Amino acid sequence: MEEEKYCRVVPLSEIAENDYNLNIARYIDTSEPEPLVDIPAVLGELEAVSLKLEAVDRELGGYLAELGLKTAPVVGECV
Repeated sequence: MEEEKYCRVVPLSEIAENDYNLNIARYIDTSEPEPLVDIPAVLGELEAVSLKLEAVDRELGGYLAELGLKTAPVVGECV
């Protein structure tokens, strides 16, 4: 009886080819396929996050300026 990623019957010749090593990983592939990444979508999300971060930085800079605490540019802010 064989079950994918769990068990399978192997011929003795295959075991001999593996120097009689009975390590399961030599006979059964238990790896999961890597998920596909939609690069354009991820880049779009990154751009949206960057724009939001810039807006938050500007808002924070405004609050700091109102309080007279702004002594250096906020991260991401142009001088």
